Amino acid sequence: MDWKLEGSTQKVESPVLQGQEGILEETGEDGLPEGFQLLQIDAEGECQEGEILATGSTAWCSKNVQRKQRHWEKIVAAKKSKRKQEKERRKANRAENPGICPQHSKRFLRALTKDKLLEAKHSGPRLCIDLSMTHYMSKKLDITEEDCFSLFPLETLVYLTPDSEHALEDVDLNKVYILGGLVDESIQKKVTFQKAREYSVKTARLPIQEYMVRNQNGKNYHSEILAINQVFDILSTYLETHNWPEALKKGVSSGKGYILRNSVE
Repeated sequence: MDWKLEGSTQKVESPVLQGQEGILEETGEDGLPEGFQLLQIDAEGECQEGEILATGSTAWCSKNVQRKQRHWEKIVAAKKSKRKQEKERRKANRAENPGICPQHSKRFLRALTKDKLLEAKHSGPRLCIDLSMTHYMSKKLDITEEDCFSLFPLETLVYLTPDSEHALEDVDLNKVYILGGLVDESIQKKVTFQKAREYSVKTARLPIQEYMVRNQNGKNYHSEILAINQVFDILSTYLETHNWPEALKKGVSSGKGYILRNSVE
């Protein structure tokens, strides 16, 4: 058999076809002779990983690709099976406990939270966070400035600061308590205290010294400066219990170097 290739044109000369002009070998759907299709299949079967075919496409027979594909199919199948089992478990749980309310949607929970916040805004204790001292902090987030000293009568304001000389004895619902919105690694003393004196408003500190004592630790570290969420937890717990030791235990972490007095007696 004699083969002759010219450019992209391929011609077959065979003794069987000699003397029979106009008779061509049967062609497939792609227009190539059936013999060339067999040759092309053989070539694809022998390609190695990363090898490029004559058409410019990556070899489909890569063993690495096939292994990754099988691995991905196993992961997908495992996730589907896990979701199915979880769905069946919730269904069985609802059947065993018909009195339990079904899980609410996120939209319902957001609406419920919004209603609670609106109700607390008008009927609950008021707490204001002073964010006017952001120039002392490194810039990490976008904020909106609003002066709390112009929103409320000055006689109703009580600035909570650890530098105050007066311990907070009770939480008065007719007062507006201000927390310094100073969140940073560096601690600058008397910033909130000086801000309160600038506007001639009352100050108070949490009664840590009255109900807690310093605890010996390896770093010899003791601090009455708390995070905003810790102060909030203390105030909210006190409103529920009217018990300062219990409230301080809730918000003052052991890392601050303080423990309740009755813990050492």
